Amino acid sequence: MAGAEIQYENYVLSRGGTRIIRKILIANNGLGAVKAIRSLRLWEYETFRTHDVLHVVCMATEDDLKANAEYIRLADEFVVVEGGSNRNNYANVDLIVKVARRCEADAVWPGWGHASENPKLPTALAYHDIAFLGPAASSMDAVGDKICANILAQSCDVDVIPWSGSGLTVPGISIPEETLRLATLRTVEEAEASALKVGFPLMIKASEGGGGKGIRMVNDMEALRAGYVQVQAEVPGSPIFIQQLSTNSRHLEVQVVADKHGNAISLYGRDCSVQRRHQKIIEEGPVTVAPRETCEQLERGAVRLAKKVGYSGVGTVEYLYNITTGAYSFLEVNPRLQVEHPVTETITGVNLPAVQLQIAMGIPLHKMPHIRRFYGQPDPMGVSPIDFDTAPQNPPVGHCMAGRVTAEDPESGFKPTSGAIHELHFRSLPGVTGNIPKP
Repeated sequence: MAGAEIQYENYVLSRGGTRIIRKILIANNGLGAVKAIRSLRLWEYETFRTHDVLHVVCMATEDDLKANAEYIRLADEFVVVEGGSNRNNYANVDLIVKVARRCEADAVWPGWGHASENPKLPTALAYHDIAFLGPAASSMDAVGDKICANILAQSCDVDVIPWSGSGLTVPGISIPEETLRLATLRTVEEAEASALKVGFPLMIKASEGGGGKGIRMVNDMEALRAGYVQVQAEVPGSPIFIQQLSTNSRHLEVQVVADKHGNAISLYGRDCSVQRRHQKIIEEGPVTVAPRETCEQLERGAVRLAKKVGYSGVGTVEYLYNITTGAYSFLEVNPRLQVEHPVTETITGVNLPAVQLQIAMGIPLHKMPHIRRFYGQPDPMGVSPIDFDTAPQNPPVGHCMAGRVTAEDPESGFKPTSGAIHELHFRSLPGVTGNIPKP
């Protein structure tokens, strides 16, 4: 045990790390927690040939305990938290910080959903000197808001579809209130005036919406008026903006990774066009629907945006690609790890939760073995510099597809339902995994 801890400490310090993270609180449940623990354990064993250098703590509700949830069994320790809505547990920033302090965690892994995009979490953790395995609150604020993200994308020459804030740019990452005001539609009348410039058909969006909430497609002024009120009701208090509808389009996204030293890279892209009610159903990578030259433009734009906002961590930059014209436009940024990240891991060989951990410890990208292998370095365990702007990446390893099995009840207006599952068995093989997240 002592030898493994010394080896771990030497690994971090010899690669320029500034802090040692041994105990990690997983502020998530279900599939997210299982994936994080498995990935961290895999990196731990591959690198140090032991499972003793990291101590993983999870949060568990009484329902999770009764269900004998897999993530609880995989963790070294669990802390019982209140059940019910995620406002009581996994999305409760005060509770997460309290649990992290009580169990003396060095870091918190937020996963996706819940509190993963709440800038209050990294801010509160930083106050108590607890690392956050995600971007800083400033970066999260800058790109997590859809209106801010579009303005910043325009400011670093990333193509943006015509919208209510077209043409607005800023020199840095701070966006003046007046600039935000010009892009935001506070009344139906303002939406009507903007629609005359943007043109129909268009999308009405809540800046703080997501997962199918706060978004409407409209074809005329009458529908615009009704849609605006509906979006307001779905995401109360959120700023609203409009975008021209992108037709014949594919939903493409770029996986970006950035360290605390100003380095940012892309790990190819994913095609997430097959969706149901604005929820991704099938994700695949690498992207095949667009020419490689176009994909490289998407990747370079994503890296420019990450560098502009001083991003640190793992994130995704999303685009719309018109398969008829070949034009593309920025959509939004997800400042967190996404559920479909295993697609990228499969085609690149990069363990993303392990990269999140190393970034939080202050290790530069060029000193991470997985990144060095991806860039074809002859010495994966070395620490020599890599010019990420010119160094070639290894080609994608095959092609990967991820599918989400969903169920709806046609007799109840196609509402989501688990139905009656009598038997279900996934046979996990190398490169093939099956997981059932808790509803």
